[in-house]
Amino acid sequence: MHNALGEIKVFAANANQKLANAVVDYLEVDMGKATAARFDDGEINMRVNETVRGMDVFIIQSTSPPVNENLMELLIMIDAMRRSSAGRITVVVPYFGYARQDRRARSHDPISAKLVADLITTAGANRILTMDLHCPQIQGFFNIPLDHLQGIYTFANYCKEGFGDLSDVVVVSPDFGSVARCNEFANLLDVPMAVADKRRNEKGVPEIANFIGTVEGKHAVIIDDVLSTGSSICNAAAKVMDHGAKSVHAFITHPVLAKNATELIAKSVLSEVVVLDTIEIPKEKQHEKIKVISIARLIGKAIKGIHYGQSLGRLSKMGTLAKGF
Repeated sequence: MHNALGEIKVFAANANQKLANAVVDYLEVDMGKATAARFDDGEINMRVNETVRGMDVFIIQSTSPPVNENLMELLIMIDAMRRSSAGRITVVVPYFGYARQDRRARSHDPISAKLVADLITTAGANRILTMDLHCPQIQGFFNIPLDHLQGIYTFANYCKEGFGDLSDVVVVSPDFGSVARCNEFANLLDVPMAVADKRRNEKGVPEIANFIGTVEGKHAVIIDDVLSTGSSICNAAAKVMDHGAKSVHAFITHPVLAKNATELIAKSVLSEVVVLDTIEIPKEKQHEKIKVISIARLIGKAIKGIHYGQSLGRLSKMGTLAKGF
């Protein structure tokens, strides 16, 4: 598998090796020989154990928790590839950490998402492939080409196959910030939409203050990009059930699952929480309610498209369950 840049070489640091292995299986290539270990003082010891000169290098690494460790691994691996004369370096970041720090919410706040974009570029990346940025405008933080895949198409395929008859399905936005994503998803399924009005109380805890729309007698589908502590999604699900919904299903791209999120989900009224494998879920955070769809095939197709100079526009709207490219 080659073009003017040379062969595809796929490398993975430590954040999501299960996804990376599935990607190379799809591509039918060998995983690149590299290790990201630690010196005794905790510094990262990165070693690339094969030649990458002139190769089309892809580095798969989500900047998920521990965010700073995984980000530093990514930066050092990019630098190692650049100093080893890689022909092109594309970083595949299924989950882009710091994406929720995309603006100054208060005076003197940093814009950390922009800083991370600059760090990746300065380290030597030539291109980035990512998925469901918390704020789409983050694409503009990069001065290198960026390809942005979206999870709603994969979730739409899942709903069509799982529900069959969509006449009693309604899409629910968990807050006003997710309305655009949920509206697009509702259009894909050709179903109505409702909105939960999330506000933070005096202690800073998110609560559902109001609910806009009709969910009575419907199967409610909540769409969001990040599942962090789980409190917002569980509160929204409870509110939806209070308004007479038959069931509540959540579709969330990035399963951060911070703190006791798994326990909250287990005790909640949610029938299921469908996530993508942009973040590898450790065994202790897995639960029967949490179902994982792999995006390995989608990432693999995107890597092929980048390598051969094909447009990824149609691919980004296909979803991982769709056929063909």
